Amino acid sequence: MTHREAKVLRVSSLARVEGEGALHLRLHDGAVAEARLKIYEPPRFFEAFLRGRSYTEPPDITSRVCGICPVAYQMSACRAVEDACGIVVDGQLAALRRLLYCGEWIESQTLHIYLLHAPDFLGADSVIDLARTHRTHVERGLSLKQAGNAIMELLGGRAIHPINVRLGGFHRVPTRSELRPLAERLKRARDDAEATVRWVAGFDFPDAGIDTELLALTEPGTYAIDSGTPTAMAAPSTAGLPADTNRALPTRTFPLPAFPDHVVETQVPHSTALHSTLDGRRHLTGTLARYAMSGRWLPPHVLCVAWESGLGDPREGTVCRNPFRSIIVRAIEVLYAVDEALRLIDVYEPPPRPYVDVPARAGTGHGATEAPRGLLYHRYTLDADGTVTEAALVPPTAQNQATIEQDLRRTVQERLSAGPHPTDAELTALCERVIRNHDPCISCSTHFLDLTIARD
Repeated sequence: MTHREAKVLRVSSLARVEGEGALHLRLHDGAVAEARLKIYEPPRFFEAFLRGRSYTEPPDITSRVCGICPVAYQMSACRAVEDACGIVVDGQLAALRRLLYCGEWIESQTLHIYLLHAPDFLGADSVIDLARTHRTHVERGLSLKQAGNAIMELLGGRAIHPINVRLGGFHRVPTRSELRPLAERLKRARDDAEATVRWVAGFDFPDAGIDTELLALTEPGTYAIDSGTPTAMAAPSTAGLPADTNRALPTRTFPLPAFPDHVVETQVPHSTALHSTLDGRRHLTGTLARYAMSGRWLPPHVLCVAWESGLGDPREGTVCRNPFRSIIVRAIEVLYAVDEALRLIDVYEPPPRPYVDVPARAGTGHGATEAPRGLLYHRYTLDADGTVTEAALVPPTAQNQATIEQDLRRTVQERLSAGPHPTDAELTALCERVIRNHDPCISCSTHFLDLTIARD
């Protein structure tokens, strides 16, 4: 590309991502002048039609936001409404919720690893092509995903949009004997999960790093999944370090009710998803953020596998900021979720009741959990009879969109500078690969559009 050349690359429909999005890339004088991840799915107005509903309805309604991660929405909604009503669910009911969440992590993360992400590293256009050359691996992935689905079916009533979740717990809880066959299946799944880590660790990874703050829930002593305190880790540039540094950096926490004060949403012209900033700066939530903050709390066996896979030892302050290596961290999280599910089943004792009562009262409640794609925040305001008067949902992909665009600019610029100059097809493939590193759930992000109409 000479100094006189300019080029606009438009990818009208991104492949192998959840939902529908596009990319606009403008190059000028050998530099990336603009990179926009265009989320063009229609706004879905979930916040709007939650208003006026009974406080018992958000868990079921919001689960329809996503067919891949419905439990994340159900659990965040339950936590927020229960918080507004002054109720804390603990004991075996809380353990069952965590077990259900493990099922979602297994099936959702495995879907991304095998069906959407692995083809990028193995030169395949799709999982169908991948199955022709790596059939055994794809079959293993499908079996592992089915193990996650089995947890969802037993505890949730079905694998997609579970129907057994309610405020205070569940409509019905399983017996120990019902969990026994599930445990046997998960023992086999643990071997598949460990084999998955070793498989993806052998992929070829470009050098890269994300120079942005990381945001995840943390809960000392455990790998945060279904609860925790929002925790942010500083960006490398704030410490004068390169983006690909593997050192843990200082962290800060803030209480969950203060989330809207720190994570601020704004509308941008090219997206039906709101963009978010953390204290005025771009941030990243999801797999890399969780591992950076909570990796040291993983069980010793999982930590050993992580070290062998090249991720280092998080107990010694090693983190991963390479988005291409996120596939390894996802595989580690699948292995952890299988181990955690087995632990929860082993100590399970049926609670005396399948739920605790959650009486309505006026108030505002906050709830957050770690969806596979990152921190998911819900807020509900109720009146005295339990009618929802305000609802707010902040999904992970909307928070990550600005960082994904930054990562696109960085990666494309490095490719242009390295030469020879790529073709449009090569640039398109590179950009789609960068986006898939972050596993965006585009449909999840398109909840809301702030519409203003001016009439003369």
